[in-house]
Amino acid sequence: MLLGCIADDLTGATDLALMLAREGMRTVQVNGLPDAEAPVPEADAIVVALKSRTIDPAQAVDWSLAALNWLRSAGAERFFFKYCSTFDSSDRGNIGPVAEALLDALDAPLAIACPAFPATGRTLYRGHLFVGDQLLSDSPLRDHPLTPMRDSNLVRVLQRQSRGPVGLVPYETVEAGPEAIAGALRDAEKGGRRLMIVDAISERHLRDIGAAVAAAPLVTGGSGVALGLPAAWRAAGLLEGAAEATAIEAPQGPAIVIAGSCSAATRAQVAAAKARMTHLHLDAARLAGGAEQVEQACAWVREHLGGAPLLVYSSADPAEVEALQAKLGREKAGGLVESALARVAETAVAAGARRVIVAGGETSGAVMGALRVRQLAIGQEIDPGVPWTRALDGPDLALALKSGNFGGEDFFTKALEMLT
Repeated sequence: MLLGCIADDLTGATDLALMLAREGMRTVQVNGLPDAEAPVPEADAIVVALKSRTIDPAQAVDWSLAALNWLRSAGAERFFFKYCSTFDSSDRGNIGPVAEALLDALDAPLAIACPAFPATGRTLYRGHLFVGDQLLSDSPLRDHPLTPMRDSNLVRVLQRQSRGPVGLVPYETVEAGPEAIAGALRDAEKGGRRLMIVDAISERHLRDIGAAVAAAPLVTGGSGVALGLPAAWRAAGLLEGAAEATAIEAPQGPAIVIAGSCSAATRAQVAAAKARMTHLHLDAARLAGGAEQVEQACAWVREHLGGAPLLVYSSADPAEVEALQAKLGREKAGGLVESALARVAETAVAAGARRVIVAGGETSGAVMGALRVRQLAIGQEIDPGVPWTRALDGPDLALALKSGNFGGEDFFTKALEMLT
């Protein structure tokens, strides 16, 4: 194994695994902290998917270091800390604390921090993160229910989370190519910087950044910055074989879509899919009143599974989510929805569903836990950042685990039409 990766949520892990697999690395995703005695999958890269994005920073550090220790014992030579392309975090963390803890554990002086992913509209210029044509602070992410992002200046955001000084590799330097980027990072290290935000507005920039940091013990960022790493390692003789995309064969069986994200992208995807799928809405506010709605939803799934694809969704607009959080508290409100949708997914699989799409990182984590799927093989890309995967343990399933913000409006139908 060449690369060991630690991701702060499940769909982010899948996003990174897709990028590596697409660039020709044999990649396996492991969901949750592996047991110390867990067998190591045969792969060029292993991505450990944690659920650490929104937990207490000290706990996020502990889990990330435990994942690092397992990956090191499994033979990994380089390491990657993956977080969201919209830098989802709070002023307390968890990106800065985890990145610095990993640097300390690896005795490494400096790491880049680059969430840019131009294929999905995430670009960095002068340290400011854009979502499409909008600054992050002007985008719908400013009202994210768990990690509202109201500052677009990532140098400022990361500095508030970090002990050491944070700097910037600006656009002009990145535009000049790998040698200029590497030189800027050497100068930053001499100047005592520990974390460096790196501008990027194109795929070429990502490939040049990858070439510049290929020898670094630790890289941090979104999946986009991993784009250039495999090619650089192949050129250095560390990775064999040509870059070839992978694909999975899907087991035959009914399909279900589980949507828990309340992002604008997922709400649009749900609206588009309702015209073509048999659908059921879970009212998040009613879930607090007891298990009756969940039991009714499970009975509905058992009754309707086997015909047209089913859609079960709890997605709601930000005002509804905010009202529920104000009433129950943020963690309790989210937990009610996640556990309800996980129960629905478990019921569907027990009734014969074999093709499962899940929208939302927190929802995906809850569903994978309920289905007891710990390892995933990475397959063909549906939309940028989202592949089909196949379970390597637990029920034999084809799974598409989507970040709430990713995918076009036709994502759900497009994904199912890809499978034969």
